[in-house]
Amino acid sequence: MSNTIYIGYDFKVTPLQPGVEILIAELGYTGFESFVETEMGVTAYIQKGEWHESILDNIQILNSNEFKISYEFKEIEQVNWNAEWERSFKPIVVNDLVTVRAPFHEKTKTKYDIIIEPKMSFGTGHHETTHMMIEHILKTDFNNKSVLDMGCGTGVLAILAEMKGAANVDAIDIDNWCYINSLENVERNNCELVHVYEGDASLLNDKHYDVIIANINRNILLNDLSAYVNCLNDNAIMFLSGFYKDDISIIEETCNKLGLSHVETIEKNHWVALKFIN
Repeated sequence: MSNTIYIGYDFKVTPLQPGVEILIAELGYTGFESFVETEMGVTAYIQKGEWHESILDNIQILNSNEFKISYEFKEIEQVNWNAEWERSFKPIVVNDLVTVRAPFHEKTKTKYDIIIEPKMSFGTGHHETTHMMIEHILKTDFNNKSVLDMGCGTGVLAILAEMKGAANVDAIDIDNWCYINSLENVERNNCELVHVYEGDASLLNDKHYDVIIANINRNILLNDLSAYVNCLNDNAIMFLSGFYKDDISIIEETCNKLGLSHVETIEKNHWVALKFIN
């Protein structure tokens, strides 16, 4: 990996928040692999082989009237990802119950202490969507439940589900780096009931769950919701995030057609995490 050539984008964002958070999430779904927040915005990296001239065409926030964003980009070799990440990653605490920290941070006294080394994977808890999903999990009974974490990223939500008493957790991500990183983090947190798989919704045939967690972008959710619903046991719960408040109506409409009822919403900085039941 040290010889991989990357393209680095230096974004200047006004106002910084929630602009930087929204931008990072959208870039992550487009193929950007690592992010370092700066005083004026964020620097984002993508492998040169994954880059193309229209890479930013679907980044919605760049066309938003709410934010002023400018950028420059250049080719970069031999990025020291661990140093970049360690420089920017600080522990987070959710509701005084969950700490998400790196291996080099001191252990905390919160009830759930999760060690995550994200490297290039998405899901440290810093982004609103992951943070809100953690909030939903904290309010939910997971004892003896079968759980699916779809688009698991770092595996942080699957790990918390086991810590909360889940009997079996499947964690799935289509990205190879996320798959490998989730395996590492599951082992790092001594989880024995989390099973990590590389793939997409096609892996869900003949699977059944009491709780499904899906923190993925809107288009993938809309495409795969029927596959998720087919896996739900009776009286099951589904948590969905990875999209904006403006997307609630289309997500809710699709879920209603599939027999789900929207029962709770958590919102942070334009992002939402929804709870559905069948």
